[in-house]
Amino acid sequence: MLNNITLKNLKIGAKFNLLLILVFIASIVGSGVALSSVLQGRAQNEVASQAQILIQMVNAVRDYTQNRIDPLLEPRLYTNPTFMPEVVPTFSSKEVFENFRKKPEYKNFFHKDATLNPTNLADKADNFETQLVERFRNEPKTLEITGYRNLSENEVFYIARPLKITQAQCLRCHSTPDQAPKSQLVNYGSENGFGWQLNQIVSAQIISVPSEDIFANAKRTWTLIMGLLITIFAIVVLLINFLITKYVIQRIRRIEKIAQKVSVGDMGADFEESSNDEIGGLAEAFNRMKASLKIALEMLNSES
Repeated sequence: MLNNITLKNLKIGAKFNLLLILVFIASIVGSGVALSSVLQGRAQNEVASQAQILIQMVNAVRDYTQNRIDPLLEPRLYTNPTFMPEVVPTFSSKEVFENFRKKPEYKNFFHKDATLNPTNLADKADNFETQLVERFRNEPKTLEITGYRNLSENEVFYIARPLKITQAQCLRCHSTPDQAPKSQLVNYGSENGFGWQLNQIVSAQIISVPSEDIFANAKRTWTLIMGLLITIFAIVVLLINFLITKYVIQRIRRIEKIAQKVSVGDMGADFEESSNDEIGGLAEAFNRMKASLKIALEMLNSES
């Protein structure tokens, strides 16, 4: 009730300004939400795209090692006095990735073959990675898991894929210690990395990509664009307010002042309007009403 009375008491200019402000706020909020959603989606796609490219690169190195390097080194695996880790595809992919990380701009990118029972304890899965491996084992149809986690005090986007023993030759170093190369036992011992089975998921291949910088860039872009939109909307609102005041409010005020003069008997005042728009039509109607009122008053005076 009070709000209705307040609105009724407002001048037309104030009502227009109030309406423009409401439209301005609604437009800014709507634009901000839509823009934020678009930029967040774009940032997520960029992070995911980087991770996908890296995991494909790692797998390419792994396949090359398994298909080209391993056949060349396999005859020397049991005769060489020192173990040759180059025959292990995961070793090659890890070494290539570490060389990739030596560049400062890629130092926060990570790759790990997180294994529950690894030969090299550096590949031991932590609690989070263990959950990923267990999930892959419990959900055979799940071929990829993505998400965000805190790593090295930074939030990263990760892609995890299951690593399954699909070739019998992979078990030569992981079935039992007595079948493993002696050089392997010298390097890594006989306690870890054994008991693997064919078609068993033993680890999760994980690529982690830093996401904070990308999302920070998206936020800066959002702030810049929103600042530009607010400026543009503010200019438009001020321009509309100026045009409404000049071409509507001021003309109506002139008609109001003349009508007040006529109401107190000043028949010499004219509603001057040169435009043929609605306000011009209103002024013409007032002029006709004034003429009719003047004739009626003259007739009344003559009869008296």
